[in-house]
Parts: sequence; structure tokens; C-alpha cells
Amino acid sequence: MKLVILDRDGVINQDSVNCIKNPNEWIPIPGSLESIALLNQSGFRVAIATNQSGIARGLFDMATLNAIHDKMCRALAHVGGRIDALFYCPHSADDHCTCRKPKTGMIEDISRRFSVDLRDVYAVGDAPRDIQAFANAGCKPMLVLTGKGEETLLQGNLPEGTLVFADLNEAVQHIISEHV
Repeated sequence: MKLVILDRDGVINQDSVNCIKNPNEWIPIPGSLESIALLNQSGFRVAIATNQSGIARGLFDMATLNAIHDKMCRALAHVGGRIDALFYCPHSADDHCTCRKPKTGMIEDISRRFSVDLRDVYAVGDAPRDIQAFANAGCKPMLVLTGKGEETLLQGNLPEGTLVFADLNEAVQHIISEHV
């Protein structure tokens, strides 16, 4: 099975320094939904691994998170795409959980869910914690320059082997070309 793991904010949708707190704030990055649909049409399963500390911080509740994800899934369906699994960490950094990126718990859960060897999985993020979690879990990390990506690239210290792309579309083109 072919699987790709994506971060959400800054990769699929526009990010916000104040976090995405309601469905109206969820705005797809141009071309991102079509890129996910292309992955699906090319035989890839797609999982999302996203930190959502806004729940722990009381900025929104589970019903609101579900409504945000509903909007995303409806928009994806409209262009022929789908998300096969959505994993999120509802904890704040102070909770010291094992699922919050840069820790690898969420990524390992995805691996178990799909019974895949993470060494065969491309994982796309825009923030240092995404890239670090993906690399530490054994994935093939990919940095996109949308969201926090340009800032992440400037900070340096990317894990060895991290591939860098302008956006999700460019990353997906690479992934598909590797599996032709």
C-alpha cells in the first residue's frame, strides 16, 4: 500500500498565528486539494497528522474541530479527493503527551493503522516540529515552503534527507514520479 502523511495547517490550508478556530478560517492553499485528489487517483492513501492544541487551550471544542474537518472533506470531495484517516493531537505543549509533534506517537499510530513501514512513507510538513517528527518516526520528510515553510528552511537544521518543495503540488508531483 502507498501512503502519504500530511500536516494540515500550512500544507493543505492557510495557517494562522492565532490557529484555525472555526470553519470560516479554514481556507485551502491554492492547488492543495487538487494535489490530494491526484494522490488518491494515483493509488495513494492519505493520512493527516495535525497538532490541534486549540482544544486544550479552550479556543475551540471538538464539535468545531469536526466542523472544520467536515468543510475540508467536503471541499476535497468536490475535486475528487479524500482523506483516508485524520489523526490529531488535542493537547497543549505543557501536557507532555506522546502524540504532539515533534514526538512521534501520532505518526506511529498511523503506521499501525495502515500496517505500513514508515521508511516507505513520504510525509509533508511546513514547520520544524512536523519535519522532526516525520524524520524521527522513519518517514521520508518533505518540507513545503507554504505556511511556516520558508521560515523553517531559513532556520536550517533540517534532518538529513529532507526534500524541499515550493508547495504541496510540487511535492505530490515528486512523490508520484518516484512511484511510476
